[in-house]
Amino acid sequence: MNRHIRFLGIGLMVCFTALFVQLNRIQVFDQRELQENPVNNRQIERDFSRPRGAIITADGVVVAASVEVPDAELRRSRIYPEGDLYAHTTGYFSFQFGSEGVERVYNEQLSGRSLEQRFGDLEDLFTTTDTSADVILTLRHDVQTVAREALGDRRGSVVALDPRTGAILAFWSFPSWDPTPLGSVDLAQGVAAWDALEALPPADDPRLARMYREIFFPGSTFKIVTAAAALNSGVATLTRPVLPVASSYTAPLTTVPLGNFGGSSCGGTLLEALRVSCNTWFARAAAEIIGAGPMIETAEAFGFNDAPPIDLPGAATSVYPTDYGAVVGTTEGDPGVPLLENTPALAQTGIGQNDVKATPLEMALVAAAIANDGVMMAPHVMDEIRDRDGDVVQRADVERWRSPVSGRAARALYTGMLDVVDNGSGRGLDIAGFDVGAKTGTAQVDAERPDDTHGWIIGFGGPAGGVPTVAVAVIVESVPGQGQQTGGGTAAPIARAVLEAALRAG
Repeated sequence: MNRHIRFLGIGLMVCFTALFVQLNRIQVFDQRELQENPVNNRQIERDFSRPRGAIITADGVVVAASVEVPDAELRRSRIYPEGDLYAHTTGYFSFQFGSEGVERVYNEQLSGRSLEQRFGDLEDLFTTTDTSADVILTLRHDVQTVAREALGDRRGSVVALDPRTGAILAFWSFPSWDPTPLGSVDLAQGVAAWDALEALPPADDPRLARMYREIFFPGSTFKIVTAAAALNSGVATLTRPVLPVASSYTAPLTTVPLGNFGGSSCGGTLLEALRVSCNTWFARAAAEIIGAGPMIETAEAFGFNDAPPIDLPGAATSVYPTDYGAVVGTTEGDPGVPLLENTPALAQTGIGQNDVKATPLEMALVAAAIANDGVMMAPHVMDEIRDRDGDVVQRADVERWRSPVSGRAARALYTGMLDVVDNGSGRGLDIAGFDVGAKTGTAQVDAERPDDTHGWIIGFGGPAGGVPTVAVAVIVESVPGQGQQTGGGTAAPIARAVLEAALRAG
């Protein structure tokens, strides 16, 4: 009898332990994943009629707030006073369709349900006071407004951030949308707005935050990563090697040449190749001087093949290919590197083509790492959270995400990017009184449509002789049949307007 009782007791202990482990796994380790699941509306149903904090820009503009609706069953509507300007950051808070963006990630704080807010004071245990809190963003309304105005009605994205902290200053994509109807207590209005969005083709859905949830060919802006691989691995400096001047380059194992923009001829040193964005130099360097190993290692050190740790849900992973086939020999470069079955593809990746794809956020982080002496900070949109009394209950963690290049290599690339603005393809980013560096890019979308291109630019700026305080990335997307979008001609004026607004705002 005692034996059976003992076995039963052991069995019950095992079941209790398993239940305890599973409960803690769900409540602790899987908490954020469950909260960010778009189909999880339990929190919305619980919190919709409760007091809810506002979302406010760094310069004091309210971009999300709750308003009381007398006699309505749900009692509060969630409104977005700036319409489409912050939709991709704030997201939405809807009784029927859940939440997105900052509304989802910081729901506990906005609704006053974090442990710090609920039990921060002993007296809170015995009262029903409003414990909701406001989320203060890192985004600046003045810079965000300039980003929207400068891009206009062209499909594309703008990202500006502080390279020293990872704080995002502007985060804009067009098309965008106004989430206010989804937060209405008029549920029929919310359904109508949602159905209208659902009826759009996926490519035209304005809910897609293209600046961090969509990947594109980065074109020549990726040459900064290729240059970093060359400098990191010690096979190049700004002044060596000196590669031949050419109008095209044919990689080993292929007969298809790769040409320069506009059929121009270029070559020489890395500094000269950056200045004029020389395709033949970077393609040859990737295939015959750097090699696949250092290219993969450096791209992944910059964050490719990983999603950035931004405090918004659903960040896309930028892609750098890693399979170039078996070794079939040695290239003739100096020094020679392994010749691979797919070396021609490796050459194309050196100029940001083939299967290389990146989000605008990722390319802004590339520029930021060069500006910040080789250190890439984790991007974030929340600066701090304040309770009803205005006291700070939480501050953003300013964290290093990666260190993709040495300080020495970063300083060399910093010099090269300054030269691009002073003497090269990035002259359109020059701002009087500030030190500005850049890399332009014109990314071909389809080999059979050479005139359909994305126009890119990445860069940084700061006070003359001082530390850069802003990094920026702009893409103007290809419009089939409407000619080339170029980095220097199309993207640079947009980036200049945003960079100047951020620099002058301090």
